[in-house]
Amino acid sequence: MKANRRKHSPSFKAKVALEALKGEETIAQIASRFEVHPNLATKWKKALQDEAASIFGEDHARKKKEDENLVAHLYQEIGQLKVERDFLENALGR
Repeated sequence: MKANRRKHSPSFKAKVALEALKGEETIAQIASRFEVHPNLATKWKKALQDEAASIFGEDHARKKKEDENLVAHLYQEIGQLKVERDFLENALGR
């Protein structure tokens, strides 16, 4: 019978990847300690190495600002739709 797949949180993945980057233990030891497959620890380590530079770059700051603008726009749209819904409910006498 097939076992259910575990879903690891981003913070857990980061913790494992940071331990792997330190190099104080082998990947096998780290994988054993965190109870994950060594291939996962290696994959997370490589992902951290590849993406770490983007955290400090201008692209990250620009994307964060764009996301904030999108969220503000969506909240504005939600507010407008609530006003319209309330108006229509009152017009129909509900």
